[in-house]
Amino acid sequence: RATPNRAGQTRSLDLGNGVSLTLVYIPAGTFWMGSKPKGNFLMRSEDKDPEAYDDEKPRHQVTLSAFWMGETPVTQGQYQAVMGKNPSEFKGNLDRPVEQVSWEDANRFCQKLSKTLLKTTQETMTLPSESQWEYACRGGTDTRYSFGDDPASLGDYAWYDDNSKQQTHPVKQKKPNAWGLYDMHGNVWEWCADQWHKNYEGAPTDGSAWLSSDESKDRLLRGGSWDLNAWDCRSAFRHGSNPDRRYDDLGFRVVCRSPRTR
Repeated sequence: RATPNRAGQTRSLDLGNGVSLTLVYIPAGTFWMGSKPKGNFLMRSEDKDPEAYDDEKPRHQVTLSAFWMGETPVTQGQYQAVMGKNPSEFKGNLDRPVEQVSWEDANRFCQKLSKTLLKTTQETMTLPSESQWEYACRGGTDTRYSFGDDPASLGDYAWYDDNSKQQTHPVKQKKPNAWGLYDMHGNVWEWCADQWHKNYEGAPTDGSAWLSSDESKDRLLRGGSWDLNAWDCRSAFRHGSNPDRRYDDLGFRVVCRSPRTR
């Protein structure tokens, strides 16, 4: 049994049939969520986009408890092991991230896996809150990307429109962030638990998901994807979409709520 005492520590869950899901320990901490005030980024002269979109403001501090997060987006092999099917458009390698999954599909995966985990380890699987996602993506950084501000280095960490050849790629082919998480930028969008809000006015500051009673509201997507430019793969970039939408750039990553986390 692992003793979670530092960022980047891993452990694996057995999904059966030789398939496992690796989790990474994300330590407790406080970070600044959202984009920095104008002028703090190292902008290139050719950048034509604004310093930050309005929905990435106001920048605010969030304090989170420790948690376990999927080392990669859920793969086609992992999804198939749990759900018994593979809805993805880009097949041919089960290590590619699963896509064409809705927010509702992602939650069903978490619920089904949780039923198994509760019987053995008293754990539950969920989608990350938006603040958990950004905190984990940044990996202790305060820059445009998890590795710094320069988009010229993004190709070392991400599959996006400049290098993807308009398709997904197997996970863990690019460099991880400082906490050992792969594909946080690019490859597929990742559903979060939160509902979409047009900015951070009134957002939770404790790491919880931002929810209301209106279940029809759009849900959060983070990380960008294989068909987006470098600007839209930043750590702070966010998007909302209908929870029943399925497309070939929509995937997800999981968070494990565990009595082992402390």
